[in-house]
Amino acid sequence: MYYFLTNLSFVDLCFTTSIVPQLLWNLHGPSKTITPIGCAIQLYISLALGSTECVLLAVMAFDRYAAVCRPLHYATVMHSRLCQSLAGMAWLSGVGNTLIQGTITLRLPRCGNHRIYHFICEVPAMIKLACVDIHANEVQLFMASLVLLLLPLALILISYACIIQAVMRIRSAQAWRKALGTCGSHLLVVSLFYGTVTAVYIQPNSSYAHSQGKFITLLYTVVTPTFNPLIYTLRNKDVKGALKRLVRKDQSTAE
Repeated sequence: MYYFLTNLSFVDLCFTTSIVPQLLWNLHGPSKTITPIGCAIQLYISLALGSTECVLLAVMAFDRYAAVCRPLHYATVMHSRLCQSLAGMAWLSGVGNTLIQGTITLRLPRCGNHRIYHFICEVPAMIKLACVDIHANEVQLFMASLVLLLLPLALILISYACIIQAVMRIRSAQAWRKALGTCGSHLLVVSLFYGTVTAVYIQPNSSYAHSQGKFITLLYTVVTPTFNPLIYTLRNKDVKGALKRLVRKDQSTAE
């Protein structure tokens, strides 16, 4: 679990780093600009990291399935070589997706149209700048979203369906608490990430995506990666114990 958490933390750190500095710079002054090279770099990096996180969350769901449903064989099933292969698959899928989608998007003719109605250079916003028919690009975006969004989400749902089925067979309140302690953090992260990113990438032309697109993008690019470390660390007994001691110390000092 901690091996995959390390990868997730690194993805989130790089994800926010590729977006937040430019966002803060644009908020600082009236000139909200980004160079073409900077926009291309941001597009490639953010798309690669976002795609990697989609697959990585599915890999982590499989890890939770193995921990709950195969506890005695967990060390045998999730051996180091398999963990490295699964993490490598997540990174390769992200890099492959960004090289294909990012390159196709940047090669679209824009006929001098360089104003992006967004705070980030991402595919749904970039293809709207094209001065040609973008129906084929929208279909391609939808197909890529099916593979990198809905397929991992389906695998996550299947993993948790198996976990729920296994826990229900035990019919023990303690088993439910252990399963919630094992899977609760990951479920919350999946809900925050997939609940927002699917609204933008599955139906980019919907009225909801148009009206709330910037706010939704802010959630899955900045807010969710920022909260992920808090969500996982607050599930740790040592962290919770240190937090309780800190609160008690502050209370005793105030008294």
